[in-house]
Amino acid sequence: MDETQRAARRVADTERQVVEHVARTGPVLGRASSPDGAVTVVAAPGGPPQEVRVSPSALNMGPRALADEILRVSARASRDAASRMHRTLERVADPAAVRALAEIGFERGPDDDEHDGTYLRESR
Repeated sequence: MDETQRAARRVADTERQVVEHVARTGPVLGRASSPDGAVTVVAAPGGPPQEVRVSPSALNMGPRALADEILRVSARASRDAASRMHRTLERVADPAAVRALAEIGFERGPDDDEHDGTYLRESR
């Protein structure tokens, strides 16, 4: 078997392991909230927010401030999702595959304990 075939087999094996893991645990999602809890965002790695919750009190911020807060919280949720994706792949994939995530823009950030696990079955 040549190097190309071995690499293709490793990619296929990693894909299978990741698919099986996600089937068992559910999708990898990140979650973040504003300090006062007025804005909460749930996001998948590399994707737009899947859920944005805004409390009635957040409406008092005004449209520009609320939009800015939603963007800040969305960015934190995306970083959380990328970190969770790293942890998920570390369980099932070759270390080179995990390093490749950073190379394509999915940096592993610091683990953040602010979430309550509501959306994060992956963390348990």
